[in-house]
Amino acid sequence: MMQNPTSEVFNRAQVRRRRERASAGYHQADFLKKRVLEDISDRLASTGRTFERALCLGGYSTQTKEILGPFCGDLIETDFAQGRVGEGGVVADEEWLPFKDESFDLVVSPLALHWVNDLPGSLIQINRAMKPDGFFVGVLAGGASFTELRQSLLRAESELTGGAEMRVSPFADAADMSALLQRAGLALPVSDRDRLTIRYDTIFDVMRDLQALGETHAPAQGLGRPLRRDVLMRAAQIYASEFADADGRLRVTVDLIWVTGWAPHASQPKPKRPGSAKVSMAEAVGAKELPAGDKAGR
Repeated sequence: MMQNPTSEVFNRAQVRRRRERASAGYHQADFLKKRVLEDISDRLASTGRTFERALCLGGYSTQTKEILGPFCGDLIETDFAQGRVGEGGVVADEEWLPFKDESFDLVVSPLALHWVNDLPGSLIQINRAMKPDGFFVGVLAGGASFTELRQSLLRAESELTGGAEMRVSPFADAADMSALLQRAGLALPVSDRDRLTIRYDTIFDVMRDLQALGETHAPAQGLGRPLRRDVLMRAAQIYASEFADADGRLRVTVDLIWVTGWAPHASQPKPKRPGSAKVSMAEAVGAKELPAGDKAGR
């Protein structure tokens, strides 16, 4: 979903309150954050660098320093919620970064930026916070995340009430991300996706973990009518009939969008100037080059 900086999708105050409430039990459900941090560490290892000063933006986990520490000198952790900031951490809104320009060699954001209203603005601030040739790695929940839960709740509520509230947040669109990175001024932007399937016993277990992570829906316009018990029970039936494996366990799709980019630096490779190629495309692929206006026959 391409976001308009002037419109609000999420109620950030509500996002903060839900993160605060989830702080105490967060560790019980942060297995996904651990997986993401481990994958980030693999990407950092591939750079062959150690980053002198690093920022982990909005990605609270009890294991952040343990997993990312080998690649960082000084690692600063932030979160929007006071209760999720560890010792030496900083309370920071991902939409308003409280750091000076060119402060960090590395910025990582594991599963936080999908809650910002102005994603282009946050990416611009991240770029400014990095020193020249600084590296950024971000992971956001993508559009297919929790699609089974979304479909089950929508169908159940439509059947029983004749209408439906949005109960699962809209997430980022992978197709937008490379353009947003370029718009933010990041060099060598890359976006890709990783789709995971997690299995649960019941829909109630899925919703419990979302609540424990502080990841429940927080729309800017506020929630409408409460979710009725009969709607939830019907959603549980739909989920079990439509999205269960042979053993009865439920599938949950988690769509991870990965984005990387570098703060510009003179040493980085530049794209070739149009017309500067020494070898034609036809020569490169071993094909016969045809005059303009001609086309190959069958």
